[in-house]
Amino acid sequence: MPSVERVTELRTTPWTGHPLGSSGYRRVVVALFAAGVATFAQLYSVQAVLPALAGDLAVDPSRAALGVSVATGALAVGVVGWSALADRVGRVPAMVASVVAASVLGLAVPLAPGLGGLLLLRALQGAALGGLPAVAMAYLAEEVRSSQVAQAAAAYVAGTTIGGLSGRVVSSAVADLTSWRWGVGAVAALGVAATVVFCVLVPRARGFAGRRRAPGEANLVRRLSAALADPGLLVLYAQGLLLMGAFVTVYNYLGFRLLAAPFSLSQTVVGLLFVTYLAGTASSTLAGRLAGRSSRLRVLVGSGAVFAVGCLLTLAASLPVVVAGLVLLTAGFFAAHATASGWTGARARPEVRAQASALYTFGYYLGSSVLGWLGGAFYGAAGWGAVVAFVTALAAVAVLLAGLVLRRARPAGSMAA
Repeated sequence: MPSVERVTELRTTPWTGHPLGSSGYRRVVVALFAAGVATFAQLYSVQAVLPALAGDLAVDPSRAALGVSVATGALAVGVVGWSALADRVGRVPAMVASVVAASVLGLAVPLAPGLGGLLLLRALQGAALGGLPAVAMAYLAEEVRSSQVAQAAAAYVAGTTIGGLSGRVVSSAVADLTSWRWGVGAVAALGVAATVVFCVLVPRARGFAGRRRAPGEANLVRRLSAALADPGLLVLYAQGLLLMGAFVTVYNYLGFRLLAAPFSLSQTVVGLLFVTYLAGTASSTLAGRLAGRSSRLRVLVGSGAVFAVGCLLTLAASLPVVVAGLVLLTAGFFAAHATASGWTGARARPEVRAQASALYTFGYYLGSSVLGWLGGAFYGAAGWGAVVAFVTALAAVAVLLAGLVLRRARPAGSMAA
């Protein structure tokens, strides 16, 4: 039996996080990987079946794309509230409530009788899904050794890529055999299974210290203001907004192009092109390793440049070149996202870490909702060439902001670029 002195020492020793290779670290990574699958499979299952949905409900591509935009928009609005809730009840209870509520709503989405009902359910589901991305990076920063946060964050982002891939491939393949409703329903069942894995494996929070704050808006406003005061953090939020908006625009409307001449692909084949998401799984993991060893700034800027080059390749009339462009575009996006999101958690002060993570997530999904929908106006007005011009302009702005601001903006006590 340990001595009283030893017990006291154990209780007062500061928590430094689960080290790489420990069972706790593995549980954190696997649990958040599963949560990423549950979240992103359901969030984007509708995206892969937009042409079928548009045909069934007799709406144009931009209105059909609202099935994606309302969910991501509601998620963007909800993340700040989820971060405040997580500060009060804890990171794990907030994440569990988020994925469970979203999975229940996901089972109802395929039953929507028309576009209005579909959009309402998707908005509610998006708001529920906001809890995981709003809190996950703060949870990682508190529960994993600081030197391994970038690698753990990359593993979580890899889970989001697998979720995005599986949601799109499963829904499109099932939709081609039956209907878009069965496709979305199949992904909802996948989300339930991944949610169970997350709830069983996620370790209790040991690095979270509940703060004794009087409930009230002023406290939240002060924390948000602090998270907005650092120019470097503002640029990281902008990375999420601009690059995610560009990325979702490509995947929202490329299917319409590939279903038409000269490609004339089937819905299943178009869905299989989402296998390019595996490039994001690999690149996000690689980006985490590179960011841990070298400069986060170089990884971020280089990833944005790769994204832009890949987008330009999708202009080709050759399917293999388009696929190659998708691979580069996807790899560049997820490498940039893994770097920027992990950097946000590491850069923010501990007392505003949840709000910084929430603001990054807000920008990320605001870009998906607003810019992803706006891309439809370019597609309707001037076709795919206009979409590519819009997307590459967004990527160029993101790269320029990172290069100009993050090179100089190093607040006291932050990690170097």
